Amino acid sequence: MIVCVCHRVSDRDIEREVRHGCESFDELQDELRVGTACGRCTECAHDTFDVARACRTTTAEVHAIREAREIRVIPIAPAVQSPLAA
Repeated sequence: MIVCVCHRVSDRDIEREVRHGCESFDELQDELRVGTACGRCTECAHDTFDVARACRTTTAEVHAIREAREIRVIPIAPAVQSPLAA
């Protein structure tokens, strides 16, 4: 969906910037110029930015999720044959 008609910025453009590390709305405006012309899109752009930031998962969180999902295999000592079994 187009968020800013003046600068042709879509919600995907905003989400991409967040994925690439955009930390603030001011930084987003510097990169995409969203909300800097007529200003009618500022609220929608800000909401889209906030949602994208909330949905972003950090690398540490991804590793923690992967570790939690791993099946841990515990090696068992080899069985010792009983002298009676021989």
